Amino acid sequence: MTSPTIVLVHGAFADASSWSPVVERLLAAGLSVAAPPVFNRSLSADAAYIRSFAEQIDGPVLLAGHSYGGAVITVAGLAENVAGLVYVSGYALDEGESLGQLQGEFPDSDLSAHLVYSTYPAEGETGTDVSVEVDAFPEIFAAGLDRQRAAVLAVSQRPLSAAAFTEPAAAAAWKTKPGWGIVSTADRTINPEVERFGYRRAGLRSITELDGPHLIMQTHPDEVTAVITAAATELS
Repeated sequence: MTSPTIVLVHGAFADASSWSPVVERLLAAGLSVAAPPVFNRSLSADAAYIRSFAEQIDGPVLLAGHSYGGAVITVAGLAENVAGLVYVSGYALDEGESLGQLQGEFPDSDLSAHLVYSTYPAEGETGTDVSVEVDAFPEIFAAGLDRQRAAVLAVSQRPLSAAAFTEPAAAAAWKTKPGWGIVSTADRTINPEVERFGYRRAGLRSITELDGPHLIMQTHPDEVTAVITAAATELS
């Protein structure tokens, strides 16, 4: 097998630029990288888009998902050319399990008390978007970042449709694809125990614990890049 193309999948309340420090390092190492958008409308639609994106790449693909992006790659990873999965502060759902169900098995993170709900038009109906309180965003979601950078992210966050929290995963690609995981031990957005449980249940090949916040790829880009690079090397 040739070296896989690394597809970086962002999560809720963020966009593909959240991967920028890791993208820079992977490109400098001469690796093939893509960081597509995730529209955050529903788990099935987001996973279908990422699967389609991966399937149009010539050769093997390594999917890396951050946060909600972990749930997305869990389903999208069924694409035939996806060779492996990397979870970064992410949700490793089981088939038939929703984000809400998995989170509900553990104490709430600090994020739960600082969510904002708004409406948007959705095919003739009214959908509900979920975002993070702007004032709370820097300390909870963007902890560890420069305050000015965190403030910019707070006012430019990409909401997640509430429907994504209750929609069950149609598949669990980790049952047939090898995986690697990173736990952010100081995560205030996802309870780190949610990450640990999902990774252990999935039988990931390695689980790396980093003493850092939710946006671990921003605060610890060297360590995150090292895990992804090691996974890509193992698959090559």
